[in-house]
Amino acid sequence: MKDLKRQLKKESLMLGKLLKKIAPRIGATVFLESEWEIAGQITFRSGKKSYFRYNTLDLNPVGASDIAKDKDYASLFMRRLGYPVVPDSKTFFSKEWAQAIGASRRTIDDAYAYSKRLGFPVVVKPNSGSQGSGVAIVNNRREFYRAMRVAFKIDRVALAQRQVRGRDYRLVVLDDEVISAYERIPLNIVGDGKTSIQRLLQIKQRQFIAAKRGTRIKVDDPRIAEKLKRRGLTLRSVPSFGEQVFLLDNANLSSGGDAVDVSASVNPAFRELAVRLTSDMNLRLCGVDFMVDGHISGPPVPGKYWVLEINAAPGLDHYAKTGKAQEKIVEELYLKVLRSLNH
Repeated sequence: MKDLKRQLKKESLMLGKLLKKIAPRIGATVFLESEWEIAGQITFRSGKKSYFRYNTLDLNPVGASDIAKDKDYASLFMRRLGYPVVPDSKTFFSKEWAQAIGASRRTIDDAYAYSKRLGFPVVVKPNSGSQGSGVAIVNNRREFYRAMRVAFKIDRVALAQRQVRGRDYRLVVLDDEVISAYERIPLNIVGDGKTSIQRLLQIKQRQFIAAKRGTRIKVDDPRIAEKLKRRGLTLRSVPSFGEQVFLLDNANLSSGGDAVDVSASVNPAFRELAVRLTSDMNLRLCGVDFMVDGHISGPPVPGKYWVLEINAAPGLDHYAKTGKAQEKIVEELYLKVLRSLNH
């Protein structure tokens, strides 16, 4: 177990080590706790101190950050501000929490009835959490109940919402500037005509480890089995040469997704939209996730794009490990963050 923890520590949690590396460029120093390297103290030349834990820094206000962590409340306020959020999203509660707050008509069975009225497929996700954990697109009763039970293990509040389709993008905003933008593509493999899906996933995992990308592909994830089953496949299936097989519906890089940098091609209107949304939600550093029915190089068309979520502590570890240019973008981003923290 200790060896596994050491390996995880070595391969991930980039922020602390990065801050320690770049802080001297502005005359600052970083103390990083040595066991897990996830929490630290920044001391600036003036003597001012700032703190961080995981990907959370002393940059965004606490209230705004807490709203961003709550997917339902964030959606409520964004909708009130006029932003196009995912339609028909509703919260439901674990049995224990529903009893505690007197919401007897918002349980898992009510969630299923609601989802049936929406019409499958629907999206199920925990109301908090990150990295795509517990997010599933479900197509029937059996998948729905399984996904909701998983979501309730993560949070006592879960969302059922209408599915929107398109390309999944993240724009990272710092103050009045989009620092990076990338398309997120779900976990997938490409067949060679002779290797099983399970073996191809193992090869992909080794590639992640070699790139020091702290991603763990959970081959036994029931979402993978369901996704394959819909295509009449199993982990033992051998895809034909060049055949691309998607294994998850969510496109988070932490669950094995790929990042395609689109920073140079984002339409200015989408840039302005992301910056304005970040400001309206009283954040300074924010990852804005869009679903676009089209390409983000084109202008925003009403009814053709949605704000999926916002993230007040966007982790950029996986993005940074997609290439040298991306690594440089992340380094420059956090240098700007350090300068901002010192004001």
